[in-house]
Amino acid sequence: MQISEKLRDIFRKSTKVCVLTGAGISAESGVPTFRGGGNSAVWKGMPFDEISSAKMIKIDLDGVWEWFDYRRGILKDCEPNEGHHSLSRWENRFAEFLIVTQNIDGLHKIAGSQRIIELHGNINRSRCTKCRLKYEMEVDEIPHEPKICDLCDSPVRPDVVLFGEMLPEGYFEYATEFASNCELFFSIGTSAMVQPAASLTEIAKRNGAYCVEINPEETPASSLFDECLRGKAGDILPLLA
Repeated sequence: MQISEKLRDIFRKSTKVCVLTGAGISAESGVPTFRGGGNSAVWKGMPFDEISSAKMIKIDLDGVWEWFDYRRGILKDCEPNEGHHSLSRWENRFAEFLIVTQNIDGLHKIAGSQRIIELHGNINRSRCTKCRLKYEMEVDEIPHEPKICDLCDSPVRPDVVLFGEMLPEGYFEYATEFASNCELFFSIGTSAMVQPAASLTEIAKRNGAYCVEINPEETPASSLFDECLRGKAGDILPLLA
């Protein structure tokens, strides 16, 4: 993999860098997407977008938790790859740095990243359905604990954004503000199809950032980027540093 001298120069000189990550970077760690789509039955005859929907929290919270604990059981043995670790090290390299991730697996945090916005939540975190108190879970804490909120005795739910729900207030607004002022923008392992996260590339590009796509394959947004690097994040990111 050849990194252009222009990108290397911008990388050396940049002080504010924004990174958007998607399922591709975690797939390198063995994380399945779980996305059935359409009418494919992925959990006891129920489509992915139904068991992972907001309405199921009200209809069958136990069923939702059974599904998410199953997913957590698969994820517990997945570890961050060199792509995650490289991004963690970048925090000490740039004066201002932010990871905006669409992933809920928590691998960025496990790798040590702290400057991160988890747009869709974290599968190893839960929150109260009433008072919204949040609980962190160990990756191998399966089934989940607690089941009832310590503060108000209400059931807890996965702290993830389900189908039919809005992003947490302020999260995307902060990401947008950061992307609109960065000098260098990376889109890593994302199909550029999921909104509103996919619009961050356009925002960064419109405001003068040098935009780089890292993905094994071309995406619908590839033409927006100044440079496209074809390959795995775990192979390419270490070369930049």
